[in-house]
Amino acid sequence: MAKNDREYRVIARRWRPRVFDELVGQDHIVCTLKNSIKSGKIAHAYLFVGPRGTGKTTMARLFATALNAENGPSADFDANGEVALEIAGGCCLDVIEIDGASNNSVDQIRSLREECQYIPVKCRYKIYIIDEVHMLSNAAFNALLKTLEEPPPHVKFIFATTEATKVLPTITSRCQRFSFRPVSGEILQKKLREIASCDGINVSDEALNLIVRLSSGGVRDAQSILDQMAAFCGNNIEEGDILSAYGLVPDSKLDDMIHAICHGNYENVLSLSCEMIDSNCDLYRILCDLESRIHSQLSRSLSINSENFPERKIRILETIRRSKEGVKFGFDEWANFEAILLYATEQSQARAIDSILQILRKQSSQIVEIQENTTTSRLPQSTQDLLKEKFHAKIRVLKSE
Repeated sequence: MAKNDREYRVIARRWRPRVFDELVGQDHIVCTLKNSIKSGKIAHAYLFVGPRGTGKTTMARLFATALNAENGPSADFDANGEVALEIAGGCCLDVIEIDGASNNSVDQIRSLREECQYIPVKCRYKIYIIDEVHMLSNAAFNALLKTLEEPPPHVKFIFATTEATKVLPTITSRCQRFSFRPVSGEILQKKLREIASCDGINVSDEALNLIVRLSSGGVRDAQSILDQMAAFCGNNIEEGDILSAYGLVPDSKLDDMIHAICHGNYENVLSLSCEMIDSNCDLYRILCDLESRIHSQLSRSLSINSENFPERKIRILETIRRSKEGVKFGFDEWANFEAILLYATEQSQARAIDSILQILRKQSSQIVEIQENTTTSRLPQSTQDLLKEKFHAKIRVLKSE
């Protein structure tokens, strides 16, 4: 059978940035690298760290293209130039991409050290891009130290990793480090809307919000989800399609659950949890979404001083954070899910002794102030009795809570 000349390419590959300005959400890195190219202050080693799908490998390719551009180095290179197309296609002999997970032995690093002594075949620089560099063994890292510190003038290293803490400090200290951030929801939603419009996909705003939430700030994740949903339900994507495909619950259900937990309504907590279990929802994802939503609510309320007892939601957050892995790796997922929610409900009704003492001190100071202000004109006995009764009633309410 003849190969289809119009073989489908996924969105993440078709929309991979070809120039610096197309890479979204990492303006601080783009600006720094552009300025270093324009000023000629180009280091011999770079370390790109950050979450998956935020553009580390893409940035490495773009930087390699800029360094080897015709009439360069140039930050404003031609994306359709011969070198740019070869690097984008992975067939440039002078830009070598290495997977750190499968090339992590001392022997392979020794081979790299020997090869880098030779001048480039075609380009200005020979550039080594090592992805997931934290997977190299300690012995391999140590074998790379001398070459990394004093490489030949025609060699540049670009390392990329999602776990910077696993990279040896002796390696990090020899590199310029750039931290990639998760892309904000607003920027990611704008980019997805552009992609959907160009590909003829109709996506509702609610569906886009869900895709952004699922991607956790990763552009590649968001593009893959959009691609999958287009295959799942055609060119019209609604909120319900994503909810059913990924086992999510709508925000209204999350708000109902938070309300029930905060008010100690065990019956509603059980009812809502059973409904989620019966709907075959992703229980671990629900706990993650609850954690994120409670955190957002708490942050908003504290910023405007509208949260009377912030420790209540803080305890709920801590309970979910410590316990949610039990749903993911525990023996009985359903039972663990319900137990976590019930325990969070119990914790929401507890009250820290420090907060009780603080309220009591405040009430006592108010009574003392009233007494001091009424030394010359004493309040009637009936008014004093009323104030005392209100004070004791407040104490009874605190004890019952």
